[in-house]
Amino acid sequence: MLTVLAEICIRPGRRNAVLRAIEELTPVVLAEEGCGSYQALIDHKAQTPWKQHSPHSIFMVEHWVSLRHLEQHQQASHMENHRAAIRDDVIDVKIFVLEPAVK
Repeated sequence: MLTVLAEICIRPGRRNAVLRAIEELTPVVLAEEGCGSYQALIDHKAQTPWKQHSPHSIFMVEHWVSLRHLEQHQQASHMENHRAAIRDDVIDVKIFVLEPAVK
């Protein structure tokens, strides 16, 4: 199982609009073959000196059975439509594909 961590950097004031788009997309993604989980997370407002602060980001945590499934997900028409719909709201996307370090 692969874990995907994606940071979607959003234009100030547009985070809720992008979250609504992700909320609409989530059931479709969860129905895809090979998807184990698909969850959007936002920054927890804690005033601690050791924590990163990312108020204009959405973090996606996803689990996929294989890289093939993840690639099919990325190429799916609903993902292309989603990216087009939020294009003007997104500044940058950083995607990490991770595997367990210890098996």
